[in-house]
Amino acid sequence: MLKTLFRRKLSDEQLANVFVNAMLDCVDKGFDEVVELIKEDPAFVTVPDLENYSDGHFTMIVIVANLSFLGDHFDPQQCADLENLIKEKFADIFGMSKDVFDTHLNNYKKFMARVNHPSKNMHYAMSKGMFHKYQLNEYQDGYFKKMKCPNPLFLKRMDEVMDSFVWNWDAFFKRYKMVG
Repeated sequence: MLKTLFRRKLSDEQLANVFVNAMLDCVDKGFDEVVELIKEDPAFVTVPDLENYSDGHFTMIVIVANLSFLGDHFDPQQCADLENLIKEKFADIFGMSKDVFDTHLNNYKKFMARVNHPSKNMHYAMSKGMFHKYQLNEYQDGYFKKMKCPNPLFLKRMDEVMDSFVWNWDAFFKRYKMVG
């Protein structure tokens, strides 16, 4: 009971560390499961061949989406500061400069916005991003394949799966309080 009364205080630096580590852990533990769910999805007439794909696209899709939600939970200045810290940490982990990581991240943002147009719902952008980055169109029935768009039933199921990879800010703020 006392844990609910006293929330642990975190600095922006600590939150950035927790966020980055949680995102990477989530991707590491979840990618293989997502691949299996895609392979078993009844929307595909043949089983998607995802053996030669790494979790790189998935990782970037999850990062872009989660960074896009920061503004919903922090004031603009703290959001900018947090995003900067998070980007620096990811760049360091991926062995690149922050500028190179920023460029990579912006390319994914643009890609996700394009494949999700006209919708601005980031949850949908995650699913559509997965569909296109993992070239799943070739495994669909002729109708959707010819249209070059995902089967809506697949997207609905994928939206639910991808929602598992979105940071739960409500649960976070029940345990932690930001300082500074």
